[in-house]
Amino acid sequence: MSSNDKFMNWDNLGTALVTGASAGIGAEFARQLAERGFDLVLVARRKNKLDSLREKLSRNNSIQAVVLVADLSNPEDMDRVVSKILECDNLDVLINNAGYGIYKPFLDRDYKQNAEMINVHYTSPVMFCHAALKGMIERGRGVIINNASSAAIARYSQIYSSSKAAITIFSELLKPLVRGNDIHIQALCPGFTYSEFNDTDSMRGFSQESLSEMHWMSAEEVVTLSLQNVKARHVVFIPGEENLALMKAVRKSTFKKYRECKIF
Repeated sequence: MSSNDKFMNWDNLGTALVTGASAGIGAEFARQLAERGFDLVLVARRKNKLDSLREKLSRNNSIQAVVLVADLSNPEDMDRVVSKILECDNLDVLINNAGYGIYKPFLDRDYKQNAEMINVHYTSPVMFCHAALKGMIERGRGVIINNASSAAIARYSQIYSSSKAAITIFSELLKPLVRGNDIHIQALCPGFTYSEFNDTDSMRGFSQESLSEMHWMSAEEVVTLSLQNVKARHVVFIPGEENLALMKAVRKSTFKKYRECKIF
C-alpha cells in the first residue's frame, strides 16, 4: 500500500505512535501505517517483540521506527511516553491500543490489579491525548484512535467495561476541541478479535471455542475498517456488521432499562 491519499490526503507524512504494538491489533496498526509511509514509535512491554517488528517494518517500508519499552500500568512509564510525544514535532497519528483482560472475578483479584487496568485503559490514553493534541492543533491535522472495545457497550466486566466506557466517552468529548481542524477522533469498539489477547496468563480459563466463528474478526479486518472510517461523522466506530447489529441490540436493551428507572 503506497498511496497516501487513500488515508488522509496528507503530504509529508509524519510519525505515528502506537501503544500495545507488540502483537494483535497494535502490531497490525503499525504494519498498515508503515505501509502508508508513516514513521513509527512502537510502545509495549516486550522489547524482543518490538525489536522484531521494528526491523521488519523498517526494512519492508523504508520508514524510520523506534522502540519505547513501557508498562502503561506504571505511572513512571506513562511519563516517559508523554515525554516522547512532546519531543515529537510531527506526530500525525496516535493509536492508544494497549489493553488486556483479566478473567478472574472482580472480588478474587488483588485491588492493585484493578488500578493497573484503569491506568492502561483510561489514564494513559488521556495523558497521551493531552500531550499530542496541542501539537496536532498547531499543525492543523492529526488522527487519534482510542481502542475502546465493544465491552464499553456490552458491559460484561466491572473494570474492563467501565474503563473502556470511560475512554469512549472521553473520545466523544474531545471532538469539540478539534472542530475546524483536520483532526479526527475515533473510539474503536471491536468485538472478539483473533490475537494474543486471550492467550495471556491473566485470561487463563477463557475458551475461544465457546463462541462461534461469526463473533470473531481478524486484527487485519479490524484495523482496515478503522482506518477506512477514521473520517466518519460519529466518533464511536464498531467494525463488522455482526458486531454492529449485536451492539445495537445491546444498547436498545440498556436504554430500555434506563427508561424504566423511576428518576426518568
